[in-house]
Amino acid sequence: MAVFSSQGQAFNQPRQAYLATALAVADTHWTRLRGLLGLRSSDFRNGSGLWIVPCHGVHTLGMGFPIDVVYLDRVMTVIHIQHDLQPWRFAPVRTQAASVLELPCRTVAETKTAVGDRIEIRIDELKTEKDGRVPPS
Repeated sequence: MAVFSSQGQAFNQPRQAYLATALAVADTHWTRLRGLLGLRSSDFRNGSGLWIVPCHGVHTLGMGFPIDVVYLDRVMTVIHIQHDLQPWRFAPVRTQAASVLELPCRTVAETKTAVGDRIEIRIDELKTEKDGRVPPS
């Protein structure tokens, strides 16, 4: 990815499938604001992903390609999925979400990810609580 360096992976435990093997993290004001802006679809291909933490919702204003959006609660359980979010759109805000995974379009369908699935985020040197949960915002 042009903007972020790969920092880890996102793995769907019940489905035994990787959602992202080149996962970047947006965990500062600037990186959350920037998100995927400025990337081309060729920069964000299968295997790529952006974990935005903390986050309750996203938009695709200024983007030129659709994405899948997976909302996660504090224990990394999928609580909502937005398939094929087209450019120049707003995804719904989910107040119970602690973080969001932005993935290439069709990743959710290809991995059969569903609400209730538990996602394991493997990140080098990310500040997380001992039990792997996302710290409160």
